[in-house]
Amino acid sequence: MSSVVVVGSQWGDEGKGKIVDLLTQYSDYIVRFQGGNNAGHTLVVDGKQFIFHIIPSGILYEDKMCMIGNGVIVDPGVLLNEISDLKSQGLEVTAARMMISENAHLIMPYHSRIDQAREASLSKNNKIGTTGRGIGPCYMDKIGRTGIKMGDLLDTDLFREKLKVAIDEKNFMLTRKYNSDPVDMEEIYAAFMDYAEKLIPFVGNVSVLLDEGRRAGKNILFEGAQGTQLDIDHGTYPFVTSSNTIAGNACNGAGFGPAHIDAVVGIMKAYTTRVGAGPFPTELFDETGDQLQQKGHEFGATTGRRRRCGWLDGVVAKDAVRLNGLTGLALTKLDVLSGQTKIKVATSYDLNGKKVSAMPSNIKDAAAVTPVYEDIDGWNAEIDGVRNFDDLPQEAKDYIRWIEDFTEVEANIVSVGPDRNETLLLKNPFEK
Repeated sequence: MSSVVVVGSQWGDEGKGKIVDLLTQYSDYIVRFQGGNNAGHTLVVDGKQFIFHIIPSGILYEDKMCMIGNGVIVDPGVLLNEISDLKSQGLEVTAARMMISENAHLIMPYHSRIDQAREASLSKNNKIGTTGRGIGPCYMDKIGRTGIKMGDLLDTDLFREKLKVAIDEKNFMLTRKYNSDPVDMEEIYAAFMDYAEKLIPFVGNVSVLLDEGRRAGKNILFEGAQGTQLDIDHGTYPFVTSSNTIAGNACNGAGFGPAHIDAVVGIMKAYTTRVGAGPFPTELFDETGDQLQQKGHEFGATTGRRRRCGWLDGVVAKDAVRLNGLTGLALTKLDVLSGQTKIKVATSYDLNGKKVSAMPSNIKDAAAVTPVYEDIDGWNAEIDGVRNFDDLPQEAKDYIRWIEDFTEVEANIVSVGPDRNETLLLKNPFEK
């Protein structure tokens, strides 16, 4: 058996869903281990688009087992909508195909209300760019030991007791601090009892099932959300998400021993994008940035917001290698660079005359750095029809080799288009 972790190496939106979908065919279990419905994984299969926010991307394979780990926070309404949408497209999601950890925390209606009220109260320069889906407040309750877990739905008395305590506190905050309307206890209780009836069959101990699978020789694929630079500890804080996005959290967020991880694949877009506020050293504000945005269809799968676009950032790439212990790269959207005569890559930053080789932890410094670029020859030919690495333009192959040399990590996968079949598998990370 092998266990492989897939993580984003930039600010998210690198194409993790597509790569997970590709690697699912070699997996038995596919596990989401952090984040919530602020994530959006987009897959294109035979020209048909699927977007998942909570359900693991491997759900499109009917013979695979998908799991939502304890590190994920779950909005039950969103999850049930995803299940319903898949059913309408002919894909039945049953308890035999998906398990939700009993220790996964629930996003409650007051979480999203507080999230939106807090963001609205911030000045323009201090806004985080949150999706407003209650992610941060839910994780705050989890860490503050006042959260409500998926397993609490199994005990109606316990659920009601915890809900009453939470609503008393949240209504005080909503009405006094944010001058907003309170939430209704009975309305939320009734809604969640309805959710419970539908979701209880899916609830179980993900950690135990994973360990049983490992012992039985199953291949396990761990699916991360967001990207390395959005990690709560290691990202461009405070412009980050509220969970640990790096590979180490695959173990915490699923209840899986670190000694059993065999490979970590970092998904890296051939250029760089970011959604929301925060430092972005290689961001382009010119025609080239517009070209990348338009050709790459760079709009957030979750928010629909236009993504900021820039050249590949080698500093960010090396941060990802170090923080995740990357053993392989999956380079995505290489086709978007077709037509660029010259491609730039940031090899370091300049900060007041000093060379910087890692993203500064001081947010003012991170916003003040100037990228130091190296120019690489581009190519004109469109490559979305290429199915073998040797058939790529020489300049495209040289660009991939340059990235490998700079990061000291081998490219396992190269994506040359959005569809499932527009992917070159150079090395299977499940093969030791």
